[in-house]
Amino acid sequence: MNDKMPIGAEARALLMEEYFGVLSTISVDVPGYPFGSVVPYCLDRQSRPAILISRIAQHYKNLIADPRASLIVLERAGDDVQVNGRLTCVANVVKVPQQDIDETAERYYRYFPESTDYHKVHDFEFFCFWPVRFRYIGGFGRIHWIEPEKLLKPNPFSAEAERRMIAHMNADHVEAMCRYCRSANVVPTSDTQPQMAGVDAEGFHLRLGRRVLRFPFDAPVTTPAEVRQALVAMARLGRAHPG
Repeated sequence: MNDKMPIGAEARALLMEEYFGVLSTISVDVPGYPFGSVVPYCLDRQSRPAILISRIAQHYKNLIADPRASLIVLERAGDDVQVNGRLTCVANVVKVPQQDIDETAERYYRYFPESTDYHKVHDFEFFCFWPVRFRYIGGFGRIHWIEPEKLLKPNPFSAEAERRMIAHMNADHVEAMCRYCRSANVVPTSDTQPQMAGVDAEGFHLRLGRRVLRFPFDAPVTTPAEVRQALVAMARLGRAHPG
């Protein structure tokens, strides 16, 4: 990761770059012991991880009994795991409130559209992380506890504003998104055209098949007009590189 960035921003970049991690809950079947498995996640409008869990899953039973859990996210770049970044989110993980389910589901399914069918067939529910603290390791000797307010930043765009920007890009600017991918050495095919999944103040995500790519902006944005300017500049200059 970029050791010139503030630690909170560096850790947040890792959380936003990845889209799966290891969820550890407190086991019901083996009381007191942690139980871990890999889960996909996306971030809600407050930048908190949101996950979808089947009611028959072990994690569901564990979280209903005890909401205390953690999610560890690993940087995939490089060959040496000891020098790669990793972030542990220690949190209470609870069901998404009824009034927020539709918005959470809409964003989650843009990242993981295959889950829409899972949800129809099985009995799934959305859970959200309410972080207590983060533990960030940015490489050898760079170890920090981070308070949630130092890491999480709310998305400046409403669900409706984000929806409009994404719909516009996916309808009219597929070729520009292909250029973003090619500049990152990822080659779209006729079967895997990129689709925008999410946008926030610091960048955007493209979905390519089942892969999710993060592209940071050169500078933070707060309005749809600024998003457009940033996207146009990236397409013209070929500076779109995954974060």
